[in-house]
Amino acid sequence: MQRSKLGLDFEKIGHAKEVSKRIADDVQKFVDNYSTVAVERTLCRLLGIDGVDKNEVPLPNILVDELKEKGVLSEGVMFFLGNAVLETGLNPQEIAEKIANGKLDITKIPVHTKEEIHQTIQPLVEKSIRMIKDRKAKRDNYLDTIGEGSKPYLYVIVATGNIYEDVVQAEAAARQGADIIAVIRTTGQSLLDYVPYGATTEGFGGTVATQENFHIMRTALDKVGEEEKRYIRLCNYCSGLCMPEIAAMGAIEGLDVMLNDALYGILFRDINMQRTIVDQYFSRILNGFAGVIINTGEDNYLTTADAFDEAHTVLASDFINEQLALVAGLPEEQMGLGHAFEMTPDLENGFLYELAQAQMIREIFPKAPLKYMPPTKFMTGNIFKGNIQDALFNQISIWTGQGIQLLGMLTEAIHTPFMSDRYLSIENAKYIFNNMKSIGDEMEFKEGGIIRKRAAKVLDDAITLVESIEKEGLFNALEKGIFADIKRPKNGGKGLDGVVEKGSNYLNPFIELMLGK
Repeated sequence: MQRSKLGLDFEKIGHAKEVSKRIADDVQKFVDNYSTVAVERTLCRLLGIDGVDKNEVPLPNILVDELKEKGVLSEGVMFFLGNAVLETGLNPQEIAEKIANGKLDITKIPVHTKEEIHQTIQPLVEKSIRMIKDRKAKRDNYLDTIGEGSKPYLYVIVATGNIYEDVVQAEAAARQGADIIAVIRTTGQSLLDYVPYGATTEGFGGTVATQENFHIMRTALDKVGEEEKRYIRLCNYCSGLCMPEIAAMGAIEGLDVMLNDALYGILFRDINMQRTIVDQYFSRILNGFAGVIINTGEDNYLTTADAFDEAHTVLASDFINEQLALVAGLPEEQMGLGHAFEMTPDLENGFLYELAQAQMIREIFPKAPLKYMPPTKFMTGNIFKGNIQDALFNQISIWTGQGIQLLGMLTEAIHTPFMSDRYLSIENAKYIFNNMKSIGDEMEFKEGGIIRKRAAKVLDDAITLVESIEKEGLFNALEKGIFADIKRPKNGGKGLDGVVEKGSNYLNPFIELMLGK
């Protein structure tokens, strides 16, 4: 039986998870009845539709927008595509190209029975499933043969805007000891209701997430991983208005980690909550099936709210994110639940409070490869102080057995880091991880001390919060600003017009197949 070094009450933790499960189950009743334009475009991509028309509009958008404009999207793209394949003998890509050229209206061809359509579409679905399984098997083979770095994984970012320059920086970071390379997505892409196409060489604050860019970086990291005899994981973002689409592209191209949160887009990008909640479900099914670790974004709450006073909101959100992920078939071993080292350095005993919270999260989610975020909010232009803040953060990580360590940069407050800054961050973490490797096994926490009391209080406050969310319902709670002091209306925000109620002919066999039902 698990023992708590903090003296946490596991019955309370079990109660919090049960309450959170009821919250997730209530949300799922809504999700099961709806689809979105992003989910339908994802199905197009899974069936092999790719490319753009003469105006550079992605073909999945053209097909889904056509059905939406004609008021029939509720029946689902697979119903119409399967019917068109059956009637014309063309494959989905050829059908999409004909629609883009104005040579086919798939809403006006003779309609076959739902059973015939399902039989027609099934081989295409199985082909897509095999492709994702084969990609996952390639990763598993690397892990079995060349292995990977030890946890906490050292996670560093590249963000030049040019995918080819990103590759140069990523290869350097991998050789310096990085275990995960995260290609930061270009500013504002989460608000695009389409996925750009092809390799890109321009981006502000990051690089455009496209399938070709995923392919270029994955190929480069496989090569450097073979040379270094250590598998290098690749991370990108599938949050935003194209959450399931980018999850599918990541599954196809062999990404290992995806930023994927049930609430982040609602709170921090003002994406409509109904849209996000439906999109996150299918995106997590895809990530779970492809063996992708998700990173959730609870750490962001502490950028708008006080890290000491609002720590319980992070834990409450972790509880809910875990249950929403379990509903989508995502194993605990793939849940990089988020938290952060974000208290002001001026706080007396701040290190002890941060240690209490990191140990608490570790004990509450024992199987999860927790994603621990570095200090950012109180970083200054003083790079020497910044390096010390990062060192304290690294100490807590090794002490409490975190899974994914997003390395802080000593120049965090100034600019996108130089390659030298990344090297210094890796060097800092490696030094501390090696020197303090077994500190967590050696140290106990004093009964009645600051650390145990802090953990107990944060847990109690989180339980009170999830209980109040259950009474309100998640949608109402978000409207009232329960997380990060940010209020979002249920019928406001971006993307609501892309939500549709499922009709009687609706098909999505991927859900049952990927969930193993």
